[in-house]
Amino acid sequence: MYLGVDYYPEHWEIDMIDEDIKGMKNMGVNIVRIGEFAWHLMEKKEGEFDFSFFDMVIEKLKSQDIQVMFGTPTATFPAWLVKKHPSILSKDENLQSRVFGGRRQYCYNSEVYKEYSSKIVTKLIHHYRDEKAIISWQIDNEFGHEGSDMCFCENCQEKFQMFLSEKYKDIEEINKVYGTIFWGQTYNDFSEIPTPLKTITTHNPSLQLDWARFKSHSLNNFSKEQIKLVRGLKGGHQTITTNVAGGFFNKWFDHEENVKDLDFVSYDNYPVWGGLKEPLPRAEIAMNLDFIRGLQDKNFWIVEQLMGAQGHTVIGYLPRPNQAKMWSYQAFAHGCTNMLYFRWRGMTRGAEQFCFGILDHDNRCGRKYNEVKSFIDEISDNEEVFDSEIKSEIAVLYDYDNIWSWKFQPQSIGFDFNKELMRLYTPFYNLNTNIDVIPAARDFTKYKILLIPALQIIDRELGSRLESFADQGGVIVFTFRAGIKDKSNNINFKEIIPCSVRTMAGIEISEIESLQPGQEVDIVGQGPFKGRIGKCEVWRDLILATDAKTLYKYNDKIYGNKACITVNKDGDGEVYYIGGGINIDIIQEIAEDIVV
Repeated sequence: MYLGVDYYPEHWEIDMIDEDIKGMKNMGVNIVRIGEFAWHLMEKKEGEFDFSFFDMVIEKLKSQDIQVMFGTPTATFPAWLVKKHPSILSKDENLQSRVFGGRRQYCYNSEVYKEYSSKIVTKLIHHYRDEKAIISWQIDNEFGHEGSDMCFCENCQEKFQMFLSEKYKDIEEINKVYGTIFWGQTYNDFSEIPTPLKTITTHNPSLQLDWARFKSHSLNNFSKEQIKLVRGLKGGHQTITTNVAGGFFNKWFDHEENVKDLDFVSYDNYPVWGGLKEPLPRAEIAMNLDFIRGLQDKNFWIVEQLMGAQGHTVIGYLPRPNQAKMWSYQAFAHGCTNMLYFRWRGMTRGAEQFCFGILDHDNRCGRKYNEVKSFIDEISDNEEVFDSEIKSEIAVLYDYDNIWSWKFQPQSIGFDFNKELMRLYTPFYNLNTNIDVIPAARDFTKYKILLIPALQIIDRELGSRLESFADQGGVIVFTFRAGIKDKSNNINFKEIIPCSVRTMAGIEISEIESLQPGQEVDIVGQGPFKGRIGKCEVWRDLILATDAKTLYKYNDKIYGNKACITVNKDGDGEVYYIGGGINIDIIQEIAEDIVV
């Protein structure tokens, strides 16, 4: 079991390194992560590579039997590179360059940046391929984080048009799929197709979804090229990972595709961040961990585990004594097998001055140091337990095409996909069940229960798989807007909502209503839930229960004859449909019926 810290020895005077390593060793550390932001230190001038600083650091770590995870430094390029090649900079939707000074400002479609990235990575890996202390390489740093997955530069414009040309082949095909006859948007050539920069009203939804797919392709193609490069150069004893940042459902890339070529997934676990007055709910922290475990369907590392208060410009909630330790245990309970804490010491200069570490700026070994030490002491003897496989009977299904579709057309001002996912996840989490969070394209036949939040894009193939799952005894819980669109982000024609899942759900939906922030409607229980009163927000599907049994209906004069929550016996299984943003205590009772 590897337990350690993120260490940035280049931030401090050299004469502090021995003292730092001694303190780490006393705390029980057996691994450190280094190097991911140190490109300039390794290549101060173009083509002049110098790894002597890290040679020295690694020798000192080796003397104390501390292993190393080394980050390739492509997330922060040197100033001399952008001065020579400003075209590497990404641009926002106003075509404003993200200038040098932050991080991850590069465009994933810049051939120049790819060339220079390959050079530094090749030199780095070749230099350390035989270094036994380096057991793993981390590719880049937090791909797509902080908006770095979206670029509108000229490189992206050109390659987006090429992407569409390769996908659709014929310009008339894309006109047909997009429905460009609407608003007179018909194209004569792929070179006429725009990137979705700011315009009057909004862009074509099919175009927007293809743009999101293209951005995902761009980032993941860069990542794959880097992984392939490292794999061809590294030592046989060295593995490859990358650190996944949080906020998965607000990103513009498919995470499963991003990590599939890695030896293992790593995660940066921040239950609280700058500006938050309190941590994320414990269920949401758990869901994030289950999502990470679901990416490769196996256990994972955490390479940044929060210890102190965090924030770049605004500081967030201070973890209470032993609270960060509790989050560490929670992570191991959900599939973490090795953990590194962020960071050894808080920095006194630069943008992360307020990202506190194990040691604060006073450089004393205090409460947080002792908390991490106690955790390492306690968990180290249980490696076999935490390496074991987590087996779940429940899965939450998500699909990035669907998530991006919602982002372009949220339909209700109050819609938030993460919130809707948590409405389903939390009640089953509260029952202390194991839950996998997995892509909808994954084989889900091993599960007993599928939770499917707001999946408006369901093609016939997925609909058929879901039907088969229910026929064979599985339980499915859908929430509102299920199945209304096809894979081109167009509403299904001549099909009654919820389209491909209508028969299994035993319902029809002919009318809908978007509920705005602060607007709620009452629902009232039927049958086993008779007398129970609940609230519906964000959205409501006005459901006609054709074969299904009504569990809750709307409690108003106009729509009191319409169902809000239904259940239908389908084959040997059951299909639930929840037609709006229902308060969790109502869903909790339904979850208890399902699990029991």
